[in-house]
Amino acid sequence: MPPAGINMASQNKNTSFAPDLNPSQDHISSLPFNFSYSDYDLPLDGDEDMTKTQTFFAAKIVIGVALAGIMLVCGIGNFVFIAALARYKKLRNLTNLLIANLAISDFLVAIVCCPFEMDYYVVRQLSWEHGHVLCASVNYLRTVSLYVSTNALLAIAIDRYLAIVHPLKPRMNYQTASFLIALVWMVSILIAIPSAYFTTETILDIVKNQEKIFCGQIWPVDQQLYYKSYFLFVFGLEFVGPVVAMTLCYARISQELWFKAVPGFQTEQIRKRLRCRRKTVLLLMGILTAYVLCWAPFYGFTIVRDFFPTVFVKEKHYLTAFYVVECIAMSNSMINTICFVTVKNNTMKYFKKMLLLHWQPSRYGSKSSADLDLKTSGVPATEEVDCIRLK
Repeated sequence: MPPAGINMASQNKNTSFAPDLNPSQDHISSLPFNFSYSDYDLPLDGDEDMTKTQTFFAAKIVIGVALAGIMLVCGIGNFVFIAALARYKKLRNLTNLLIANLAISDFLVAIVCCPFEMDYYVVRQLSWEHGHVLCASVNYLRTVSLYVSTNALLAIAIDRYLAIVHPLKPRMNYQTASFLIALVWMVSILIAIPSAYFTTETILDIVKNQEKIFCGQIWPVDQQLYYKSYFLFVFGLEFVGPVVAMTLCYARISQELWFKAVPGFQTEQIRKRLRCRRKTVLLLMGILTAYVLCWAPFYGFTIVRDFFPTVFVKEKHYLTAFYVVECIAMSNSMINTICFVTVKNNTMKYFKKMLLLHWQPSRYGSKSSADLDLKTSGVPATEEVDCIRLK
């Protein structure tokens, strides 16, 4: 994830995004801004536990449903896609290799991060019981996954732009694509390092001598300028920049496919190819729109919270709202999985074929699984495969 936020504590000299579960005079250090409790006069009862309110209960349901959906859809769907991609050469075109980055990163989040987050948000209600190493690792992997997804979507948009707007120019080969994939992961891994470095555990006292262990980023208060600079850098590099670039790519592609007259006589094959490309581009534009709708509220909420803190300071449920917005943003991975796995590649048919090969070998006689693979060894890396379906 992008930086969790800065909440400047006036006593412990830390900048943290720690939940304000019970704001009493004895725990001013847990307050979310660099002012004393009396400066803001938060409208909260000193004996109230935020996690016991109806608002948090409703938010817990939303978060639980979102995390369960991510685990099921992204876990199963991306496993099917990765397995089919490894098994069938017909799926291994350049676009699908780029999509594989999305699949791998979302799959890791679904099986590694989401179970811990389900325990943290829903089961234990904002209390981390798995130690500092896992706390930092889960936050780091989740952040890397977001950046890999964003960079992969940008790479796919550029690939489509080159294939459609400049069809006569040489396309990427597998060597170039491998370098691009490595670059996507390298950039994501490096940019996300602060999310792991500044992630730690903080013990928070709540009502009746109970304690909850917060897991999140904590930046020293004297580094708030670095935090804000880092956040703006990430916001520009991993959201604004990619969204603008993808929008320009798809706008130019749309002009080429819908508003440019095709010279010469159009055969049925040419018209079919054009329809296929249009469907693919519409799908990709829908994925871009979903990405913006899911992540824009998260970034907007974070900007307001960190740069204009007085907007939320009197709202006792602002933290609950943030967690809901964060899970909605994470749910974007389900949309990517559904669109790329089921709509575009029809991967389930390949997966069913693999199951038949595994469980019903007698049905195919003496043929090996390699003999049953699609005849694709001669398919060049630059072939247009937008609308291939398994017959």
